[in-house]
Amino acid sequence: MSFFGDTIQNLERSLDYASAKNKVISQNIANIDTPGYKAKSVEFKNVLESTLDAKRTNPKHIPFQNDNLVPYRIKEQQTTAYNHNGNNVDIDKEMTELAKNQIYYQALVDRINGKFNSLETVLKGGR
Repeated sequence: MSFFGDTIQNLERSLDYASAKNKVISQNIANIDTPGYKAKSVEFKNVLESTLDAKRTNPKHIPFQNDNLVPYRIKEQQTTAYNHNGNNVDIDKEMTELAKNQIYYQALVDRINGKFNSLETVLKGGR
């Protein structure tokens, strides 16, 4: 039985994505002085688009969805170099992405809390 449809599962996947992105950004910042280190990024949009391309056209077709599918991909940026040692971590960009990701993560947590508060209100009979 599902109280909220797929909302909680979608929020859970979004939190996984935000957590993975935060981890990658932290690794990039930690390796800002490492020679030859290439910055990594988490791609979500490309994976989402490839999933949407595989849409079923008939209900009798086998679904393309895979519940074990990781909705994001970590990619290393090989083509750039900002420092003389081959490192391509841009600290300004990383700090901006970190701030954006923290706001996104907090918004997701607030949304999940709202869902559970609604459930609690129902269980208490609207009080």
